[in-house]
Amino acid sequence: MLLICSSFGNKVASLVIFTSCVLISAAVGDLKEAGSPVQGDDEHSQKRPLDLSEVVFVIQSQKNSFHVQRAEARRSELLLQAADLTQKPPAVLLLHSLSDNEGDWSILPLLPYFSANFGKNSSWMMFLEEETNVKVASLLQMLQRFDRGKEWFLGKPLYDRESTIIHHYAFADNPSVFKYPDFAAAWALSIPLVRRLAKRVREEQLKSDFTIDLKHEIALYIWAEGAGPRLTAVPELCTELEGSPRARHCVTTLSTYLPLCGDPVKKEDIFIAVKTCKKFHEERVPVVKRTWERHAALLEYYSDYADPSIPTIDLGVPNTERGHCGKTFAILERFVSEAVPHTDWLLIVDDDTLISLPRLQALLGCYEPSEPVCLGERYGYGLGQGGYSYITGGGGMVFSRAAVTRLLGSGCKCYSNDAPDDMVLGMCLNALGLPVTHSPLFHQARPEDYSPDLLAHQVPISFHKHWNVDPVAVFDRWLADETEDDTEDDTWDAGADGPHRGGAREEL
Repeated sequence: MLLICSSFGNKVASLVIFTSCVLISAAVGDLKEAGSPVQGDDEHSQKRPLDLSEVVFVIQSQKNSFHVQRAEARRSELLLQAADLTQKPPAVLLLHSLSDNEGDWSILPLLPYFSANFGKNSSWMMFLEEETNVKVASLLQMLQRFDRGKEWFLGKPLYDRESTIIHHYAFADNPSVFKYPDFAAAWALSIPLVRRLAKRVREEQLKSDFTIDLKHEIALYIWAEGAGPRLTAVPELCTELEGSPRARHCVTTLSTYLPLCGDPVKKEDIFIAVKTCKKFHEERVPVVKRTWERHAALLEYYSDYADPSIPTIDLGVPNTERGHCGKTFAILERFVSEAVPHTDWLLIVDDDTLISLPRLQALLGCYEPSEPVCLGERYGYGLGQGGYSYITGGGGMVFSRAAVTRLLGSGCKCYSNDAPDDMVLGMCLNALGLPVTHSPLFHQARPEDYSPDLLAHQVPISFHKHWNVDPVAVFDRWLADETEDDTEDDTWDAGADGPHRGGAREEL
């Protein structure tokens, strides 16, 4: 929720970030000095072979039809491998279907459910994303190394090179000291740890604040300032592409770095609204024009001042220091009016958002515009007590026409012009029962704010903020492709220095 013509966040978010920063920084010493409740691979692992039925797979699925289809295909593939092993099939759960609680994607509220249903006869909970391939037989061999009677938190570790706002500036003195799992590589919890965490969730109400980066926040919850285990690195949990020579030792791999589903959406089918204000006409708008505007067929700049040289459109909504809800809802109204061409998709971005429109066109080819699709980087507010999800605005908010029509038809409105637009939209979507669809390829912050190992296996669609960076250089490195105008011929490879042309991609 980074807002135009304002500093980062609002007063509530700032208080949360400040408090978290103080508490976590104070705990760095504990992390450095305190030993983990569990050590390395246990030399006395139980000799009894691990049966596949003792592993519960949880696919971190979503309610949108495209994601349901992908998750069901992943479940079928896992069960097919189980059949080949002639073992009793494991439980394979789809996260989105376990309850109607909006906050279940944050996983922590579901721990009591996992403990109650699988705490007696299972040994491991294995979490994976829709695009994560698993070699089931190799997975069993890997898990056999760890004593299933102890507390384990296994995964591929990520760490921050510098303290970052998306992690509330955690461990500011030495950000690299804290490791958290790369969800794309899959991650695992032993059942003894699940049972203890579930007891904690039942006895201590989950905090009602912001969920920004789930993988980091889950690792913090498990670590509990030294009371719980740290993440144990497992080299077989990988994010290499399936079939890559580098994936020979891997238990998990990825199918693709950028989901593709046939032909990209035509650029004439996407209407783009850029939110700006007079203050930034000379500072930010030229960056948009120099980088990604040339790939847009239909784009308008919305400001508090009509400047014909850009041009900008004054929607009649006064500029506010933060929030800009009034401006965003005016954009939604304009999108469904006859003032602009009729398109299937609406993209709303800030004037300091950097975005690859060809990659967005490719991604949108996976979604059905007749469905109410609300796509971007998903955040949550108060998920432990029900709460709601929202698309954080700085990374870009994408809506199908069906979603905009439902939103406006519901009568949901801003409670003030300076209300946080992305959060108000999230409340509206939650009231309507419309899901927020998450893509990790949208980014609310700068590349510097993310672990390099995470970005190495992404083909990012957007980044946000010009603070302390050269935005044109950021675009050229992370978002520009050699022939962006021809998305059907573009291929990308995610290397150590970020994505670039020339690597393989897979169509789904």
